[in-house]
Formats: sequence, structure tokens, C-alpha cells
Amino acid sequence: MPNSSSISEFLLLALADTRQLQLLHFWLFLGIYLAALLGNGLISTAVACDQRLHTPMDFFLLNLALLDLGCISTTLPKTMANALWDTRAISYAGCAAQVFFLLFFFGAEYSLLTVMAYDHFVAICKPLHYGTLLGSRACVTMAAAAWGSGFLFSLLHTVPGQCCGPIFL
Repeated sequence: MPNSSSISEFLLLALADTRQLQLLHFWLFLGIYLAALLGNGLISTAVACDQRLHTPMDFFLLNLALLDLGCISTTLPKTMANALWDTRAISYAGCAAQVFFLLFFFGAEYSLLTVMAYDHFVAICKPLHYGTLLGSRACVTMAAAAWGSGFLFSLLHTVPGQCCGPIFL
């Protein structure tokens, strides 16, 4: 029988040792999470519902709000659950999923911020060509490329044997 072991879960470092501080962290993180959900939800709703906000800049802002929702929803619910229930364990699969999605959302967000910088460049430096350079098809293609690059970034940087690097939980 070979000598082998497998990792089924990890223990996370606690933010605080006392129960009162853990509950304070829970309420603080809950407030931050709800504020982020409300703010990004309002941005998404406003851009989706108002016809005047169907410009390329607002389309990219909608995508950025969705990516921000994904970023904060990747780690904060587990952090709040650990603080509320006084636990420190995370499964190996849960850790791998958190790392994958965190890298996905951050990679896509950085790519989308680059696309938004290009949008601003065209609006400032080539205002007469703005409509032809950034039509609806070009905007959708650039946003899809940003999301796709985030996916590729997370695929390339999530190594199966070393999935739980420096993440904040």
C-alpha cells in the first residue's frame, strides 16, 4: 500500500479570536456587501432600463458593474459565514472555485478597464470618428473579448496542485 494523503479542506486564518470581534466583522462585511449589491444593482438597472443610457460608455459601465458584483460575491459570503458561525474551514473544491472565479473576474475587469480607456481615448482624440469606431457591434465584441480574456487568465493561472494562493477570506 503506497504512502499517500489527500487534502480535503483548508483552515483559514481567522480575522479575530474573540467572538465579539467576529460578529463585528460579520456586520461590517454584511454592510459592505449590501452596499456593493445595491450600488452595482442600481447601475445595472439604470443602464438597462433607460434608453438614454445606451451609449458605449454606459454599456461598458454595465459590464463593469456586473464584474464588480462577481468579484465581491466570490469571497465575501464565505468570509461572512465563517465570521458568523465561528468556523475556519473551506473545502479544497471551494478554495479552487474561489481562486478560479476571483482570477476570472479580476482578469476580465482589468481587460474591461483597458477597453474603457480606449473608449475614452476615441471620445477625446477622435470625436468625429467615435460613432464609426465604437458602434454597437464593436462594443459587444470588445466586451466579449474582455470577459473571454478573464476566463483564459483564470484558466492559465489556476494550477490544480496550488489552487489556494494568497486570497483574502
